[in-house]
Amino acid sequence: MSEAKQVNKRRLSGAVVSDKMDKTVVVKVDRKATYRKYDKKYVVSKRYKCHDENNQYKVGDLVTIEACRPISKDKKWRVISKL
Repeated sequence: MSEAKQVNKRRLSGAVVSDKMDKTVVVKVDRKATYRKYDKKYVVSKRYKCHDENNQYKVGDLVTIEACRPISKDKKWRVISKL
């Protein structure tokens, strides 16, 4: 018999910066990087379009997002929970 394979999906956390689209929110995720030569730390930001089925998340909410199958051209992430 075939067993269901447990797949660990990539999870990130960030803040909702836009909720103007229907069933979609834009989440900004910050991460820290180091400049090699000077060993200086700086912040790198990236914005992800995420699926929000019930339009329940608003601007300013801290949320956790998870990678999923492509829902549209830009949406490949789903909002899991509010922090």
